[in-house]
Amino acid sequence: ENQTHHTTIKSFNSKIFFFSFVSYHFYFFVMTGFFSLSQAIERTYKSGFKRSGLRPVTIDLKDGTVVNFWVSKTQPESKPKPNLLLIHGLGATAIWQWYDVARRLSRHFNLYIPDLVFFGGSSTTRPERSDIFQAQTLMRALEAQSVKKFSLVGLSYGGFVGYRMAAMYADAVERVVICCAAVCVEEKDMKAGVFKVSDLDEASKILVPESVKKLRELMGYIFYKPALARLVPTCLLHDFIEHALTRDNMEEKRELIKAIPKDRIISEIPKLTQPTLIIWGEHDQVFPLEMGKRLEKHIGDNGRLVIIKRTGHIFNFERPKTFLKLLKSFLLETNQRQIPISNGSV
Repeated sequence: ENQTHHTTIKSFNSKIFFFSFVSYHFYFFVMTGFFSLSQAIERTYKSGFKRSGLRPVTIDLKDGTVVNFWVSKTQPESKPKPNLLLIHGLGATAIWQWYDVARRLSRHFNLYIPDLVFFGGSSTTRPERSDIFQAQTLMRALEAQSVKKFSLVGLSYGGFVGYRMAAMYADAVERVVICCAAVCVEEKDMKAGVFKVSDLDEASKILVPESVKKLRELMGYIFYKPALARLVPTCLLHDFIEHALTRDNMEEKRELIKAIPKDRIISEIPKLTQPTLIIWGEHDQVFPLEMGKRLEKHIGDNGRLVIIKRTGHIFNFERPKTFLKLLKSFLLETNQRQIPISNGSV
């Protein structure tokens, strides 16, 4: 019995030693730059996009602005697919935020997945930082690809851009999905305590983190169960900042955030005429659920709000199957004058 007990302890200690040995060397390779998990994941994502029939293109708008896209390869088909624009939010590039959705929707749509200006390889020398500028830029880039009609999905900051596109180019945009984007925020809301972080400068530093401390703070706001953020090793968070979020254009990205509420008044925000689905996480701490209800009220009969239970700001990662089901149900509905999604929670 003692021999068995001794063998068990020895086996357990060996496992602890092996785990510690592997963890130490993994940490060493990440921190010294010999290995990047984020880069490895991104390579996998790119391969997955290509297997789904997507290819990278670069659109030069000839005014100092360049936009990178992933687009569906054109193929002769008896029944043409509808066009769908997927607009990412703050954080990593489009390929990180739309990987699962794109793979599953590629069989139903011609996909157009851009990196917004100041993300990925998209850039500009122009001074504009507004959602209106981003909307105009995407529309010009789509026109350069001969895209005349399309529906769109905007995620978080991408929802602000998508809403602007739908309002400015109503003849081109057919259906709209706005995900956790506080389009009806007003400048006074920042001082009224509507948001967890009321100081805009501080909020921008959290939303565009450049340190592990700020990234952990951000994870505490975006997840439904923020305690999970504490379990992620520091070396992985550091790697994610360096290779996925990157330190490129940090100030410009923060300027995009600060431009959102500036001089914004609900009465001056145009109301969409297209069928519009609004999706919100029940426990969103970045843009509280009240913002989703406010947007639904503002749009009126053309909008419907659906709340995904037990999720935070990134419900697309927390409950991806539910998110995808909502998108397919709404976007593939053939009757363009009806919204097939009813109000409520899922």
